[in-house]
Amino acid sequence: MLLSVSAGAGHMRAAEALKAYATECPETDVVHWDAMAYVPAGFRAIYTDLYLHLVNRHPAVWGYVYQKSDNADPDATMQKLRRAMERLSTRKLRIAINAYAPDAIICTHFLPAEMLGREISQQRLSCPVWVQVTDFDLHSMWLQPQMQGYFAASEEIAFRMRHRGVAAACAHVTGIPVLPAFTQTLQRAHCAATFGLDPQRPIILLMSGGAGIGGLDKTVQSLLAIESGKDTTSDFQLVALAGKNPELLNNLQQLAAKHPTRLKAFGFSHQVEQLMACADLVITKPGGLTTSECLAMGVPMIIHSPIPGQEERNADYLLEQGAALKAVDLTALNYRLQILLQHPPLLAKLRERSQALGRPHAGRDVLKIVLSHLNAKTAHPMHAIESLQAS
Repeated sequence: MLLSVSAGAGHMRAAEALKAYATECPETDVVHWDAMAYVPAGFRAIYTDLYLHLVNRHPAVWGYVYQKSDNADPDATMQKLRRAMERLSTRKLRIAINAYAPDAIICTHFLPAEMLGREISQQRLSCPVWVQVTDFDLHSMWLQPQMQGYFAASEEIAFRMRHRGVAAACAHVTGIPVLPAFTQTLQRAHCAATFGLDPQRPIILLMSGGAGIGGLDKTVQSLLAIESGKDTTSDFQLVALAGKNPELLNNLQQLAAKHPTRLKAFGFSHQVEQLMACADLVITKPGGLTTSECLAMGVPMIIHSPIPGQEERNADYLLEQGAALKAVDLTALNYRLQILLQHPPLLAKLRERSQALGRPHAGRDVLKIVLSHLNAKTAHPMHAIESLQAS
C-alpha cells in the first residue's frame, strides 16, 4: 500500500512512481491511496487548501511555520492537540487500511506515517511501514517511531536521519522516486516537433509545480521583454506549464497569442519528460519531485521563487552540488538566462552535474528493499525481486 497526501503534487507523484515500478512485479498487488480521500472536509481544507494558500499568498508565514514545527517539542501542548485532531480525523482511513490488510506500507507524506506509528505502538497494526522523504531536506515530522525504514534523497539526508536517532541500517539512500518515463532516452527533434517547437532554436521550459503557484505569468512577461536578436542564443522559445491553475493558464495563453513563435502555454502535463528532453534549460520552483525529474533527465536548472522552508533547502542542495543557478528576482533571472545561452560551456557544466546527481531508478531501488524485507519474512521466496532485478 502506498499512502500519500494531496498537499501539492509532489507527494502524490512519488507514490505514482512507485506504483509504476511495481507493475514490473507480476506477483505484487499495489494500491495508492490519498489519505485526504478518507478524512472530513474541514480537516482536508486545513491540510491542502490552507497549505496552498500560505505558500502562494503568504510564503513568509509558511516559512515561519515550517521552522517552528521542525524545532517543536513533541510533548508540547500544541503538538499533543495536533496529534489528537489527526487521530479523530483519520479514523475512517485507519479502518480502511485494516480492512485492506496490506503486507507493507510506504508513506510518501509524514501524516500517514505519524498515524501508523501510533497504530503500531498500540498493537493495532503489524505490517512494516516505510517512509519515503520527498525533499532534499529532513523536517522532524518525517521521523516517526515504529517505522521499518526510511528512504533518503541524498547521503546528507541519511546522515541527518542517523544524527536524529535512526539506526544506520534503516536509513537507505535511494533518491526520490520519479516515473519510469524519466529514464527513457528521447530524441530532442522528435519531442520538439510534438509540441510545435523548433529544435534549432533554444528551448526554455518554465514550471510552476502541480498547483501552478509562484507568479509564472509575470516571469514569462519579463523574459519575453528580452529583445530577440539575430543570434540564436537570444532567439529562444519559452514553454510555460501552468499546472492545475486555470487562471494562470488563461493568462499564459493570452500572452502566447501575442507571441506565437516565442511562447507555448500548457496546463498540467503528463508529457513533462518529453518537454525536458527537448529543453536546453528548466526554470522552476525547486520542489523535490520536479527537481528530481530534472536530475533524472540531466537537465540544468535556474531556481526561481522557492517556497521558504523545504524548497529553499532543496535549492541550497542543488546550488551546492553545481546542478543549478538561483535567481533572486526577475532581473537576476533575465541576466542568468542570457549568460547561460551566450556561454554554452557554462550550460554544459550544469548539465553534467545534473546528470551526475540524478537517480532515475530510485523507485525500483525502494521497492527492491521493501520486497527483500518481505521475502526474508516469508517461508517461500517471492519472484517479484527477480522481476525488478531483471528490469
